[in-house]
Amino acid sequence: MESNSYGSWLAVVSGKKDELAIAGLVVMVMTLAFSWYKRSIFSYEKGAPPLPPGPNGLPVVGYLPFLGPNLHREFTKMTQQYGPIFKLYLGSKLHVVVNSAELAKVVTGEQDESFANRDPHTAGLSASYDANDIAWSKNNANWRKLRKVLVHEVLSNVNLEASHSYRRVEIRKTIKNVHDMIGTSVDINEISFSTVLSVLTNIVWGKGLAKGAEDSNLSDEIRKVVSGIVEVAEGLNISDFFPTLTRFDLQGVDRRMKKQMKQFDYIFETTIEERINSNPTVTEEASQQKGGKDFLQILLELKDQISASSINMTQQKAIVVDMFLGGTDATSAMVEWTMTEVLQNREVLRKIQDELTEVIGLNNIVEESHLPKLKYLDAVFKETFRLHPPLPFLLPRAPSKTCTVGGYTIPEGSTLFVNVWAIQRDPQHWDNPSMFKPERFLNQDGLGKWDYNGTNSKFFPFGSGRRCPGVPLGEKMMMHILASLLHSFEWKLPMGEELDISDKFGIALKKRKPLIVVPTQRLTDLSLYV
Repeated sequence: MESNSYGSWLAVVSGKKDELAIAGLVVMVMTLAFSWYKRSIFSYEKGAPPLPPGPNGLPVVGYLPFLGPNLHREFTKMTQQYGPIFKLYLGSKLHVVVNSAELAKVVTGEQDESFANRDPHTAGLSASYDANDIAWSKNNANWRKLRKVLVHEVLSNVNLEASHSYRRVEIRKTIKNVHDMIGTSVDINEISFSTVLSVLTNIVWGKGLAKGAEDSNLSDEIRKVVSGIVEVAEGLNISDFFPTLTRFDLQGVDRRMKKQMKQFDYIFETTIEERINSNPTVTEEASQQKGGKDFLQILLELKDQISASSINMTQQKAIVVDMFLGGTDATSAMVEWTMTEVLQNREVLRKIQDELTEVIGLNNIVEESHLPKLKYLDAVFKETFRLHPPLPFLLPRAPSKTCTVGGYTIPEGSTLFVNVWAIQRDPQHWDNPSMFKPERFLNQDGLGKWDYNGTNSKFFPFGSGRRCPGVPLGEKMMMHILASLLHSFEWKLPMGEELDISDKFGIALKKRKPLIVVPTQRLTDLSLYV
C-alpha cells in the first residue's frame, strides 16, 4: 500500500478510516467540482455582454491558492494586467473588483440602487444578529427605518452637540493619563481606542469608564467583547467562499462569534433591566444634565412607541454593535495612521503645531470649537484617509439583479468590491500618489468637494455615505484626539527604533506594527494637564 495515496490522505483528514465519512467527503468534492464546471460553462446568458476579464483559477478552489494576505495591494497590481474591472473566482463564488473612479461612480451613483445590498460573511451575519443592523441589512424599508433612527434620534447635530461634554471629559482624561506616562513608551492605538470606547460608552449607556467598580467592569466587558468580535471576524473562513459548507461551520466561526454576542446580550440586557427598574424621572434628569439623553434611553422610548419608528430589541442591539465596532476599531486605526505619517513628515508636524499654536495658544487646551479652524490638520486627516482608507474595499456589494458595468456583465449573486485603496492612489487623478502631501486638499477649488460623504468618486474612504451615518461623530473624535495629543505633547520614537509604515489587511486597514512613541510635555502650564 502506498502511504502517500489519495485514500490515505482522506483517512488523515477524517481522523480514521471511516468509509462513510470518506464517501461523504468525496460526494462533497464532486458537488463542488460540478458547480465549478457548471459556472465555467454557463457563466452568462447568451447574447449578454461578457464577464470581465480575470485570472484563471483551479477547479473547485478558483484563485484562492494564489492570493496572499495583502489583498488591497494584490488587486491593485492585477489592474495592470486586467484593467479597471476584473473578475476572479474565490472558491465557488464569483467576485468582481472595480478599480477606477469612473466605474466606481457607476456602482455607487448611477446604479446605486442595484448595488445597494451588501454581501455579509458568516461572522458579519452573526455579529449583526442576521443582518438586523445598518451595515449589513438589505436596502429596504427596514434598513431605512434603522438609519433614520440612528441619524435623526442619536447622531443628529443637536444630539452631537448635547454629547459634547462626554467627549471633552474623556479626552481630558486621556491627556492627563498620557502626562502621567511622560518619558515612557505609549501605544497610540491603545490610548485612542480607550478614549473612543469611553466616549461611546457614555453616549450609549450614560456611564463613564472610571467612575467606580461597576462602570469599570462594564468597560472591561465591552472591551473584551469588541476585541473578541474583531478577532473572530478577521480570521479566514472557508465557508465564506463555499456557501454550501456554511451549515457545517467547519472552523467554528459562527459558534465563536455567537459566544461573543451572547456576552454582549448579557451586558445589554442587564443594563436595560437596571434602567427600567430605576426611577425614569431621575434617570432622564441625570441624562439631560450630563449631555442629553443617552442612546439607551432613546431606544427604550422608541421601543415603547407604536409607530413607524419603533424598533425591536434585536435591532437595538445590532445598532449598538455597529456603533462600537465602527467607532472604536476604525477610529483608533486612523488616529494611529495619522500620527505615523506626521512623525515621518516632520515639516507636516511643524505646520500642524504652528496652526495649533495660532488657533489655540500655548496657554489653552483644545476645544471642539477650535476644530473647524484647524484647516491644515483637516487636510492632514484627509490625506491620511486617502493613503490608508479604513476599509480598502468598503463593504462587499451584492447586486440585486444582473447589471452591466464598463461593458461587462455583473451577475446577480456575485460579490463586488470597490477598490478604494487603488482609486485613491490612481496616478491619473493624483499627482505623486504615494507621497504624503496634505496641501493637495487645501486647493481653493477643492474645499467644497473633498469631504467624507462620497460626493467625489476620486476620494470616498467611507463609500457613498448612506451606510456610514457615524462619520460626523467619528470625524469630531479623531480631530479632537489628535489635535489634543499634538498640542499637549512632543513625540519621538523610543531610542534605537525606526518608524514602520507597513500595513496589514483586515476589517480595518491597520499598521502591521503598533506605533509606540514617547511623549514629553509641550505646554508650560501644568494645570492644563489636570
